[in-house]
Amino acid sequence: MSTDIRLAFAHPEARAEASAPADPRDRISLRDHLVEVEIGAFQAERGVRQRLRFNVVVEVRPHPEPLQDDVDRILSYDRITEAISAALAEERLNLLETLSERVAARVLLEPQAMRVFVRVEKLDRGPGALGVEIVRTRAAAPLREVTSSGAEEAVHPLVVYLDNDMIASDGLTACLDAVQMRGAPVILCVGMPPEGAPEVALSPVQRRIDLLAIEQNAWRLAAKDARCVVVASRTEIDWAMKQGQMIVWAPSKLILDSTDSPNCSPRDGAALALWLAEHMAASRFLAPEGIRVPPGSHMLLERF
Repeated sequence: MSTDIRLAFAHPEARAEASAPADPRDRISLRDHLVEVEIGAFQAERGVRQRLRFNVVVEVRPHPEPLQDDVDRILSYDRITEAISAALAEERLNLLETLSERVAARVLLEPQAMRVFVRVEKLDRGPGALGVEIVRTRAAAPLREVTSSGAEEAVHPLVVYLDNDMIASDGLTACLDAVQMRGAPVILCVGMPPEGAPEVALSPVQRRIDLLAIEQNAWRLAAKDARCVVVASRTEIDWAMKQGQMIVWAPSKLILDSTDSPNCSPRDGAALALWLAEHMAASRFLAPEGIRVPPGSHMLLERF
């Protein structure tokens, strides 16, 4: 049996493993979860309850701190079964496709969840199981741009992380020229400035101080090249991309307002930039050689 056929009929966990990047994420799974419910588009399925079997695999963002055997620090299996129950409770559904989408969407609302595989099967519609399997990631829907023909096209930016050595180097202009020549919108990200940031005892306050220090570094970059425009919100980013501007990301607003804030330290500028790349459904993430990038992302990584 070929690999493709084997994976087509394997448990979603096998598909998750086969499609994982070189540094795979952690995964949790729910196997053979049975629910009896009324579902189906055919008249024979109305007023009749039938068994559904759910198999779900969730790839999760690794937690940067020790778990300390604390259930509140992980994505609980209960959140998966609750997503199934909530999707089924909303209304009577005709299609397994609709049910799968709703389960996946609910699971991806969990901050730790990055990618989800959902397989739903009807067990009582014939001698075998009839099912649907989908894969969804938490990357936000990309900006859509109307072309001259009136059609809509998704816009996938390049997200580029620049370290302090690159910002200070004579090669900065050439680097920006090179990424701009690719023809895609460019979002530049930076980390902490060379001088660091003041330190305080309160973690929430320190987080804000660190994010503001990164924003100061963003303005330092913008001062070196007139093409660079510092922006903070998703609305500003979308508008600037439509205008063809080279964006420098000021992270405080998106990070503090998001329900999907990364669990990393704000001082890890590359991790924040990678989170933005996923959030913006970027085409790829560019980072200098030697910069550590957190493992487990589906994003295409390119070094320069």
